[in-house]
Amino acid sequence: MKRKILVLINCILVLLVIGCRITKVTKHIPDKAASAAKVIYAGVRSSSYGIKPFPEPQEWQNAIETMSGYFEDSTPCAIWIVGKFKGPNECHLFFPSDGNNYTNIQFNDTDKHEKYLSYFDKAGIKVFLQVEPANADVNTLIDLVLNRYKNHECVIGFGVDVEWYRESENPEWGVKVEDDIAKAWEARVKSHNNNYRLFLKHWDRDWMPKKYRGDIIFVDDSQVLENLKALIDEFVDYWADFFEPNTVCFQIGYKADKSWWQELNNPPKDIGDAIKERIEQNFGVFWVDFTLRDVLPTSPKKNNRLK
Repeated sequence: MKRKILVLINCILVLLVIGCRITKVTKHIPDKAASAAKVIYAGVRSSSYGIKPFPEPQEWQNAIETMSGYFEDSTPCAIWIVGKFKGPNECHLFFPSDGNNYTNIQFNDTDKHEKYLSYFDKAGIKVFLQVEPANADVNTLIDLVLNRYKNHECVIGFGVDVEWYRESENPEWGVKVEDDIAKAWEARVKSHNNNYRLFLKHWDRDWMPKKYRGDIIFVDDSQVLENLKALIDEFVDYWADFFEPNTVCFQIGYKADKSWWQELNNPPKDIGDAIKERIEQNFGVFWVDFTLRDVLPTSPKKNNRLK
């Protein structure tokens, strides 16, 4: 009888030990929900044509910091267009020439962006400088823009809107970026500062390099989406999953989608949160300037949330 009791006790002890070990192992299995992606960049897209009157530096700061404030630990950031498509072949840079002439590149008599970048340096806001290149040589644009502005602490990278890359050859879509071209552009950007990152923007992933990924950020600016679910399906399933693990960013807030996003309680936050629930990698979210004043304050005394 004693032997049976001892055997039973031993069996119970063995089961308890195994149970403890299983429990211990289970605690170390990563919880997918606990390792959710983070919004690392949050802010606005700025262009010369998207918002009138063009906000002053502090007004941009108010909007950018409000957007960033919706997402814990995100960097307040802007996609800042310094080179505009001037069809059919030219890119217009909003600063004076360095004294040389460049094919398909126009310059401003004055510098439109210097005061903004200087302000952002002090405010702790970060900026990706973007061009719409048309038929201008992109490596030349990279050098001109970064030689002009790389002294600014706010600058963290350079972007190309591929919709406008050699647009005259393929109107309204631009020309696809091949692997060797993307690699060369990225190398050129990093030759100015190895910490700088190149971003490429389009709504069709087939316009991105087929295989080369490097340290490139891939930006989706899709619009004309039926509802929030359609936007999330587009941004996450079609775009982010395809480029994972690379960082991706999204431009949101287009007028074409306003019929549904204006019904959200807090459009910038609600859209960003919805992306965050589904996406695997870290990402950035930027509200476009076309509807900036509808949802983000440019005045410190004003709250422009729709609801």
